Amino acid sequence: MNPNIKRLYDIANKPNRIIIGLMSGTSLDGLDIALCNIKGNGLNTVLELLHFETILYTKDFKNEIKTIFSKKNIDLEKLCLLNPWVSILQAEMINSCLQKWNIKNEHVDLIASHGQTIYHAPKRLHRQQKFGNATLQIGDGDHLAVATGIITISDFRQKNIAIGGEGAPLAIYGDYLLFSKRGEHRILLNIGGIANFTFLPNKQEEVVCTDTGPGNTLMDNYIQNKFSDKFFDKDAVIAKSGNVNFDLLAALKDNIFFEQNFPKTTGPELFNLDYLKKATQKSNTEYLSIEDTMATLNKFSADTISSEINKCIKEKIEVNLFVSGGGAHNPLLMENIKHQLPKCNFLSSAAIGIDPDAKEAVLFAFLANECVGGNASSFEKETSGIQAVSMGKISFPN
Repeated sequence: MNPNIKRLYDIANKPNRIIIGLMSGTSLDGLDIALCNIKGNGLNTVLELLHFETILYTKDFKNEIKTIFSKKNIDLEKLCLLNPWVSILQAEMINSCLQKWNIKNEHVDLIASHGQTIYHAPKRLHRQQKFGNATLQIGDGDHLAVATGIITISDFRQKNIAIGGEGAPLAIYGDYLLFSKRGEHRILLNIGGIANFTFLPNKQEEVVCTDTGPGNTLMDNYIQNKFSDKFFDKDAVIAKSGNVNFDLLAALKDNIFFEQNFPKTTGPELFNLDYLKKATQKSNTEYLSIEDTMATLNKFSADTISSEINKCIKEKIEVNLFVSGGGAHNPLLMENIKHQLPKCNFLSSAAIGIDPDAKEAVLFAFLANECVGGNASSFEKETSGIQAVSMGKISFPN
């Protein structure tokens, strides 16, 4: 037997596993590294976050990724070069964190790597009849495994597409198995570059997980375009000093995506500065100040998030809503969302044991645990909206 297969077999049979979850989102702010201790699998999973850190990307890293990020026409040589380069840099970050945490690499069972999304192309967006859904993440798993000495599971989204999904959001698996609770309506809202939520009704019979549209992406891109020294509107200072322009807001909302049924996915391929430019032209609002534009973009994200959630909760009397992601730190965004969801009790995901900044990295650690130790019985037959499937490609260190 190949010794790597034997090693993986032994890991799969352990009562608990030490797994590093990695998340690098569309915001390109940094790499989230979550070291987790995971016991069991499926509905019996017990997950403990041991350490978490976000290592910020350098300006050089961001600039390199932006040369191919969400663009239809790119330099193929650059794509080829960046695929291993991203992994090598991320491996350095992992090794540095483990050293800082005084943990030896050989004591870590698995790395779960989301990779860096460079293009997301669901059919609803590309609309080419002969092609299906597609997505592409770079950051090769073999390079991560070799550079860290740790078995790596990566490229999770492809299996979801292979069975008929759109490749995102994958949060439904972890949210359902880790956080659903009989007798309680729950929503887990994550506001990253793109916002998504999982709706867990009290009987879990009709679980929904979907993107809602822009979270931070339009706001962040606009700020970066207007200020050379800012990456986002910290504490919503700029947006708070402006006024919402309702003509621009209406133009921003005028997109078929918001009328489509759940589940659905999207990305910065649609919601980008060109989208904003077209909306300002359509509404004759090119004259708006930076402050008023930011106030309107903030309201746009809040309105579309709230509208999609309201489609789910309908007549539900009381819902506990747990928030995570960078948008959770935007006070104006959260105020705008709360105002439109009076049936929801707003809580940080910390209330269910997950650092709001670490949630997505933790969920990929969970998916890796399911890949080696889970099975289809994790999902109850009466639960709709979830396909039982093992995701991820396995890379050995040697």
